[in-house]
Amino acid sequence: MLTEQLTDRLKERKIEYRPGYALSGCGTFRIGGPADLWIQPSGTDAFIEAARICREEGCPVTVIGNGSNSLFPDEGIRGAVIGTKGLRDLTVQGGELKAGAGVMLPRLALEARNAGLAGLNFLSGIPGTVGGATAMNAGCYGSSMGSVLDRALVMDLSDGHTEIWTAREFGFGERDSVLLHDPSKVVLEVFFRLLPGDRKALFEEAEQMQKKRAGSQPLEDPSAGSVFKRHGAEAVSRLIDLCGLKGTRVGGAEVSPKHAGFIVNRGQATAEDVKALIRIIQDRVKAEYGFVPEPEIRIFPPEGGR
Repeated sequence: MLTEQLTDRLKERKIEYRPGYALSGCGTFRIGGPADLWIQPSGTDAFIEAARICREEGCPVTVIGNGSNSLFPDEGIRGAVIGTKGLRDLTVQGGELKAGAGVMLPRLALEARNAGLAGLNFLSGIPGTVGGATAMNAGCYGSSMGSVLDRALVMDLSDGHTEIWTAREFGFGERDSVLLHDPSKVVLEVFFRLLPGDRKALFEEAEQMQKKRAGSQPLEDPSAGSVFKRHGAEAVSRLIDLCGLKGTRVGGAEVSPKHAGFIVNRGQATAEDVKALIRIIQDRVKAEYGFVPEPEIRIFPPEGGR
């Protein structure tokens, strides 16, 4: 667990850390208690070293990116929480783009456009990181990470070894991949093989996507994005709207009046508020349409270990 020896070893290797760091500052929901230890490596090598130290000291590790699709527990997370946002190297060579797990998706899409490479514009408005987006197969407008990823460097936290995975090995599904079901695996770097595109047309397309998103989503409010996965071809947000649940509140958590697929933090919302509101939505949709909507957001447990 968390020991003085662990922090001494991090300090010796000049890896940034903070004990008792509030997770409410690590996610777009602005919800969450303290992590026993927050670690912010400055790059891939430092991440591997930090994870190795934690493993050798018997400290459980939870890995997070931008926290844009995450709900952190009110009681915080035990053990170490390692952030990937320092893994932000990005290079373009020919039609291949290589990005660290901490690269923000809007930056990734912008660099592709600047290089005249098509295929990543759908990521322009998603406030997540490359690693998190890969784990959950983020997407919109008919595209997803699984459709553009060529290969990735993946680390096994249980023993520290790294290996290259092809897209097929991720088992991508609807906002899903094997990474969400195996807490020992984490993405460190992703490689995209893209086709040439017209730069002017790419920038115009991205602008239209941004306008559409701003007009339909509650971007001005703290949230974790779309709460539920699609049910087959059905957008669950439409069913929530038909159930008359827009504006429904539990504590500081509210079903957005602007977009029924979002739960927003109206101020001082807790994780328990959000989870209670999710249950209300699930119960109502099940009663009206016969199925329980599956959450898309990651609900982190307090015991850590992911």
